[in-house]
Amino acid sequence: MATLYFRLNPHLYLRDPQQTELGQKIISASVRLIDTLGFEQFTFKKLAEDIDSTEASVYRYFENKHRLLQYLVGWYWTWLEYRIDLFTSSLPSPQEKLKACIKVVASEKKFDDTFEFMDEEALHRIVVSELDKTYLTKQVDSDNREGLFGGFKLLCKKISAWVSEINPGYAYPHTLVSTILLTAKHQIFFAEHLPSLTDLNNTTTRHQQLETFLESLLIKTIT
Repeated sequence: MATLYFRLNPHLYLRDPQQTELGQKIISASVRLIDTLGFEQFTFKKLAEDIDSTEASVYRYFENKHRLLQYLVGWYWTWLEYRIDLFTSSLPSPQEKLKACIKVVASEKKFDDTFEFMDEEALHRIVVSELDKTYLTKQVDSDNREGLFGGFKLLCKKISAWVSEINPGYAYPHTLVSTILLTAKHQIFFAEHLPSLTDLNNTTTRHQQLETFLESLLIKTIT
């Protein structure tokens, strides 16, 4: 069982999957199956078969597969903020915090054994390829009113505060930060699948290239 839990918005689930063995199995298998099959081909029936359970058991945790995807993406943003806090809490200046933050955002994601039930490397691939599906929907406004995008918003707020600390006169800190966070996912996707849309090479150095690009974009914009 995990030793550390994130408190996510309760509207993301019917029962917190982090708190039970079955719930953690649902999360682990969901990440693996969505990463392998893609979100369109993923179903609760396939998930139930994979964990040797029933669809009814899965539905006790999540209303539908779209809400499950929103949960996974919300967990990812909360985990990313947790990682950023680890690498910035001891740094004295906002400039240093921003550079460390960009390094975390751009870096290749690896398994974090703090959360045994979650494969963060596979989850990152899901966020890269499926992120837009969580909010480009007809119900985005009602989802927003329920706070389903809180993890992303809190992360943007944290980083935007550092931007404003460096340049209080810059008028678009949230616009810049949300653009950078989404760009980090889009550019990796482009490097892997649509290379003519990016200058990043689909090689082992693409994450270092991404870090250099994001840092240049951020620092040159606000200084």
